[in-house]
Amino acid sequence: MSALKYVKPERIWLKGHPELNERWLQSRIGETPALLGLGELVLKDRERFQPRAGRLDLLLQDAETNKRYEVEVQLGKTDEAHIIRAIEYWDIERKRYPQYDHTAVIVAEDVTSRFLNVISLFNGSIPLVAIQLSAIRLGDTVSLVCSKVLDEMRFGLVDEDEEIQAVTNRSYWEARASKHTLAMADEMLDLVRALDPDLELKYNKFYIGLAKRDEPRNFVIFRPKKDWLRLEVRLDRSDETQAQLNDSGLDVMDYDSRSGRYRIRLARGDTMKQKDFLAALITKAFEESA
Repeated sequence: MSALKYVKPERIWLKGHPELNERWLQSRIGETPALLGLGELVLKDRERFQPRAGRLDLLLQDAETNKRYEVEVQLGKTDEAHIIRAIEYWDIERKRYPQYDHTAVIVAEDVTSRFLNVISLFNGSIPLVAIQLSAIRLGDTVSLVCSKVLDEMRFGLVDEDEEIQAVTNRSYWEARASKHTLAMADEMLDLVRALDPDLELKYNKFYIGLAKRDEPRNFVIFRPKKDWLRLEVRLDRSDETQAQLNDSGLDVMDYDSRSGRYRIRLARGDTMKQKDFLAALITKAFEESA
């Protein structure tokens, strides 16, 4: 068998390249949106016309949810105009299509520390992702490698800021939901206590959380309804976790990117039939929250 030949990878800059220009890059992202690392996305539009504001490079959408990404691509370093354009296009799209959850995405070959600091200031009020893209030449082929350098700021629930003023009790939830779904929350608490026996249910006005010695520990929360229980698990979104949920047979809702939670409708019997799977999911959330 002949010896394998080593070819040294080389980073190339697309800005100023005679062939690999911005249009070429847009086409590659449009063909394979997943390379951005934002999940399984589909291309909705390219060079999308914006009234009195130019054209949006790429509009991507999550195939399973109502989340859209307004993507602006720039070769070379980020600059002020690039950031302003990305935010402007995001704002136009969210106003035109409020039924979707929108995120502005900046893709550049070099997200400088100066502009990363500027972008970070916006990130508290604007859902914004910054991705640094590298083109790597290996022999006669070119690969694209993306690194997320700034993610959307994860927001807590609005309710979490109101816990002190809005603490309720079990009777409140039994009247609002049912004793049956409260019992399901108790069964979930048993799984949680396998991780930390000091955790207790904390009855708030809008949801039931967890607390340890009166300190909130909301890596999972519960929203009981009359006939079912909504479990919300705080986890970073990943293709692996989504695939596991899809294969579980549970009723999985859209991922809530603003609070960073997977949401699952648990019907009667699910807490016992899916005990092992739910325990593993909760364990992962517990470990991420540590």
